[in-house]
Amino acid sequence: MSSVPEPPQPATATSHPFEGDPVFDLHLGGKMRVAATAPLKDAADLSLAYTPGVALVCEAIAADPSMTQHYTWVPNTVAVISDGTAVLGLGDIGPSAAMPVMEGKAVLFKQFGGVDAVPICLDTTDTEQIIETVARLAPSFGGINLEDISAPRCFEIEDRLKEILDIPVFHDDQHGTAVVALAALKNALKITGREAATTRVVISGAGAAGVAVAKILLEAGITDLAVTDRKGVLHSSRGDLTPVKKALAEMTADKTGRTGTLGDVLAGADVYLGVSGGTVPEEDVARMAPDAIIFGLANPTPEVHPDIAHKYGRVVATGRSDFPNQINNVLAFPGIFRGALDVHATSITEGMKLAAANALAELVGDDLSETFVIPSPFDERVPGAVSSAVAEAARRDGVARR
Repeated sequence: MSSVPEPPQPATATSHPFEGDPVFDLHLGGKMRVAATAPLKDAADLSLAYTPGVALVCEAIAADPSMTQHYTWVPNTVAVISDGTAVLGLGDIGPSAAMPVMEGKAVLFKQFGGVDAVPICLDTTDTEQIIETVARLAPSFGGINLEDISAPRCFEIEDRLKEILDIPVFHDDQHGTAVVALAALKNALKITGREAATTRVVISGAGAAGVAVAKILLEAGITDLAVTDRKGVLHSSRGDLTPVKKALAEMTADKTGRTGTLGDVLAGADVYLGVSGGTVPEEDVARMAPDAIIFGLANPTPEVHPDIAHKYGRVVATGRSDFPNQINNVLAFPGIFRGALDVHATSITEGMKLAAANALAELVGDDLSETFVIPSPFDERVPGAVSSAVAEAARRDGVARR
């Protein structure tokens, strides 16, 4: 019996333009590849994996499409989709330049969640084209992770895809940040002896992350919340608000009557949470309440540098790995998708996100301190704890199909 030949290996360049730079050396040829899970050692294997055997599986799926959950990679595979308009702190760099980030995201899905992921960078920024393209790709995937799509388009794209599709759709720039920030805040409130219902929070930044953080904090019991953009506090008397910002204003500052600048609302605030970039003047930080909680999450330069934050705050977090209390989305999205895929969820609910945040917060346990309010991404307990909590919440919320 003839055997299947060993596959040829891709040609690897012996030199490249940035040879010797460890970052470029690591990226040479990309960071991922597809590997077979079925043996292909001889003609018998080939007849099972491809023709004629594969036809039996195709016929079974044609008769009952739910069989894809058993006999394809679909239920464990996520599409990581971007148009390259809001990549890291680099902004609108286009789909080709976004690919290294999407590859990285796919690798993180696999490493931290056991989820297969395919990076897809779309050569369009048109909202309708993105929605149509993703909807047409959806049958090949168990979930859709939207990534680095600029606001305000990202809100409409996610909302409409959630209406159209019966698989999880999750914009990580919004919800991953929100889940991890809430988990860290829960523990920071414990340290400072505060209760959510009586804590005054200020968020700077009303883009993708700011909107999602505000919404999850409201879900978690924060009632006194002001969100600011470049022109100050979002409130309905402003005539320049987008529909998304106006809706957020109605849920936040309209209820408390807060107006003015970021500096105005920071006076006496218990919590500052920055997802905006820029720098908050030290004199504004100094006017916060005693034992303040200061999360400056902009990368690579936090809105409030930790050296300044520690002068006035008790608990300080950033988005950087070289300071304690890193708010890192990798703590959330792999486990959230793992849990959602495990129960074949039709969507990711607010309850599932809250469950993920609670699971992360609880992992800190007795090690809780000012410099340890959130687990490390390399804590091996994280994926299992998050995925189990999310799966349970999916069942509770009625979106689990198994």
